[in-house]
Amino acid sequence: MKIYSVFDREFKPYGQIVKGLDETVQEILEGLAQTPVTDHVEYVPTDKGLQELPAALEISNHCFGGMPTQMGWCNGHNTELNCLEYHRDSEFNLGTGDFILLLAKQEEIVDGMLDTAKVKAFKVPAGVLVEVYATTLHYAPCHCDKEAGFQVLVALPWGTNTDRPQMVNKTWEAEIMTARNKWLLAHPESGEAKTGAKVGLSGENIDIAKYLSLNEQI
Repeated sequence: MKIYSVFDREFKPYGQIVKGLDETVQEILEGLAQTPVTDHVEYVPTDKGLQELPAALEISNHCFGGMPTQMGWCNGHNTELNCLEYHRDSEFNLGTGDFILLLAKQEEIVDGMLDTAKVKAFKVPAGVLVEVYATTLHYAPCHCDKEAGFQVLVALPWGTNTDRPQMVNKTWEAEIMTARNKWLLAHPESGEAKTGAKVGLSGENIDIAKYLSLNEQI
């Protein structure tokens, strides 16, 4: 598997690099640096420290057009795909160090299933703010440095990834909704599938670790 850069043209269908918010980015990086890095993956939808930064308003205004926004993070160590999710809106990511996103397109889902051969890997350099489009499937970042792990901003509309709405499932997407504004396809080998998430990925459960040394030029 080739690991592309988000600066490569291959990234264009999946997202874009956000420019012009240098002071905002620096402020967020300083806040992210205070968040914990565990030996697993930990996700916090809203972090009080990040939410209270002046940068939070800048992200709300410039990235979400003034919509109420939650500033959270996903930190830890990870090299596996495991699942793919999507929202009804873009997600914005920013890391204190380099990290890798495993991405696919919503249009590549066929009858509720996606072949992981469709997944592409993109390296996001430290300090680069990226928008991941609403139609882009994504999940937990992967680390580039197994010693450092990753600390990544996850900015989304307020309420995303919180409690799933109580409702009767009437569509196939309702079957894969695991939280508010979160639709998830699990690989059968993942912990999520073992705890009840609907299987929606076929093929290899990609482990980026075996590809990192082959892509050192990225």
